[in-house]
Amino acid sequence: MIQTFFVVFLRHILQNARFLFNLTMVLCVSYNRMNGKNKSLTEMKSVGVMETIIEKVDPRQIDEHIMEQAGQLIAQGELVAFPTETVYGLGGDALHPEAAKKIYAAKGRPSDNPLIVHIAEFSDMERVARTVPEQAKKLADAFWPGPLTMIVWKSDAVPSATTGGMDTVAVRMPNHPVALDLIRKSGCLIAAPSANTSGRPSPTEAQHVAEDLSGRIAMILDGGPVGIGIESTIIDLTEDKPMVLRPGYITPEMLSEVLGEEVVIDPGIIAADDTRKPKAPGMKYKHYAPKADMVIVDGAQDAVVAKINELTAGRQAEGRKVAVIATEETKEQYDADVILCIGKRADEDAIAQHLYKILRECDELNVGEIYSECFQTPRIGQAIMNRLLKAAGHTVIHV
Repeated sequence: MIQTFFVVFLRHILQNARFLFNLTMVLCVSYNRMNGKNKSLTEMKSVGVMETIIEKVDPRQIDEHIMEQAGQLIAQGELVAFPTETVYGLGGDALHPEAAKKIYAAKGRPSDNPLIVHIAEFSDMERVARTVPEQAKKLADAFWPGPLTMIVWKSDAVPSATTGGMDTVAVRMPNHPVALDLIRKSGCLIAAPSANTSGRPSPTEAQHVAEDLSGRIAMILDGGPVGIGIESTIIDLTEDKPMVLRPGYITPEMLSEVLGEEVVIDPGIIAADDTRKPKAPGMKYKHYAPKADMVIVDGAQDAVVAKINELTAGRQAEGRKVAVIATEETKEQYDADVILCIGKRADEDAIAQHLYKILRECDELNVGEIYSECFQTPRIGQAIMNRLLKAAGHTVIHV
């Protein structure tokens, strides 16, 4: 008798809970349609009461209404993901410590990993920098808007939550119409790391952002695939000599030419150094990593192909699904379960653009092991290899 009562009672609770959930979702959809959003249930990815709105924005013809809505969300302390020329960023008010805390929470990012402050006008540099060095003016004239981040001494206006507790601040002006319009519409300076969960490959498409952050942030602005595909170059202007802390599309040689002085490279860029407090994003923690174990094989092309095929056969014998990241020139020479072509070896821009997408494809295909060729290309090879080494946890086999 008592058992029957509890069964009926539990069934009643579940039925009503399901009804209330469905009613809530219907009301949310109705509200969105009344306000011109017209979102389907599948687009409403939620955790608790958080709804992530996904809006398509044409960079060539920006929808002012959508951008005003996105700007208001930033001003209200919410988070908005947006496209830049490098990767998608996760934006919040840079001068509001609670927004920075939300960014760390959404990404699962360590709070000592500094955020980059994005600005739309060079004059905004004066708001966040204690002083603006002459070097910064020269570099801004040459490379802003563009994929260059400068580290300077921070002003009191920048909360320590944004800088990861550092006395310095990282600043950049993105070269993307949607990003610049968002900064202006919000009336804020925008702190923005890459819009992915911490450690995963950076997002180069809005779908990548949705996979990682739907239900954790207020809005995703879908501006299509990005152009460059790897994060900005970071240069530290607080040292005796300007120092590149993260390689990118703008090379040390380009920086040195503009500054008229030597630009040194942080030795930790290639070495696996986890002992220092990070001055810039990506310096300390494992980054850009797929879920599967990854190994880079470096050497002469024929030797690399032979070694990867040998390693692949061994893993397949253990029942593991193996992926190989190859070039157009070598893709037909491998016997792996999945062969992913990153582009022609001579086309380093294509390699950079495709890298993160390919790493994410490995996750989608549920591979158990990844072997990659080495891509020491002439201009931005250091930047590509910096990301690849971090993705592999610095696991390299030399042949």
